[in-house]
Amino acid sequence: MLPTPLQFPGRRWSFHSMTYRRLPWTSDTDTITSHQPSFTRPVTDVAETVRHVFQLGPGSRLTVAARGHGHSLQGQAQAAGGIVVRMESLRRAQEMRVHAGDEPYVDAPAGALWIDVLKETLRHGLSPKSWTDYLHLTIGGTLSNAGISGQAFRHGPQISNVRRVEVVTGKGEVFNCSPTHNADLFHGVLGGLGQFGIITRATIALEPAPKMVKWIRVLYSDFTIFTEDQEMLISSKKTFDYIEGFVIKNKTGLLNIWRSSFKPQDPVQASRFNSEGRTLYCLEMTKNFDPNDPDMAMQVERTAT
Repeated sequence: MLPTPLQFPGRRWSFHSMTYRRLPWTSDTDTITSHQPSFTRPVTDVAETVRHVFQLGPGSRLTVAARGHGHSLQGQAQAAGGIVVRMESLRRAQEMRVHAGDEPYVDAPAGALWIDVLKETLRHGLSPKSWTDYLHLTIGGTLSNAGISGQAFRHGPQISNVRRVEVVTGKGEVFNCSPTHNADLFHGVLGGLGQFGIITRATIALEPAPKMVKWIRVLYSDFTIFTEDQEMLISSKKTFDYIEGFVIKNKTGLLNIWRSSFKPQDPVQASRFNSEGRTLYCLEMTKNFDPNDPDMAMQVERTAT
């Protein structure tokens, strides 16, 4: 049974006084799954909120969910009749700090978007080592899943580049964790899908940002050749800094939009792009370089060809 009303020190909220409206935090980004919470709370109350829900005991069915930018697909960031913690409120409540030096890092609230992390770190000539290809996601959201990126073959996923995290556990306790301090919780929350706690802050390793990037897309019609090339590239040394493969549907005019290369062994005639529906495979790669270094620029051209 849900307690009515739920009482927190200095606050009194009633489940029956909630006006139900379709609000941004009641559905996923695809709007397929939607559940109405009883409350939405800013993250400043997260530890207090979780602690009091825990103290209600096993007889309560009240649930708590942390919601970042709302890109979950099956309602993981929703709480039907429960409490949704709006993690993006951290962006306004807490600052992001960049530390340069031999081992640079950024200390950021979990509700910050990766695009904001990139903009801030670039001010210092730095950038994260690994990130997702879509940057309008929260730090806490991707670190709770893994954070697979085109740099993962070199640096690992995003969770492999975290030095410390601040976590609110299911009991409402706040812990600072690292590989050497509260290590079990540290490794549990990273990629743990929120089962071991809510990440509220993270310290993420950085590296010097590239001066310039060569961006290449290669299109295939044969899946076997596509996967063989991808495996060869990610296992080779000194090739590319970012490699990602994906599947697309043939679309009229695609060649006019993309600057693509084709393997001689797998010619894709331009005429095939006049009809839609054919399944194609694409390798997207980048090579970092300094345009003021002629040797490096030449190496980039050799790698690209």
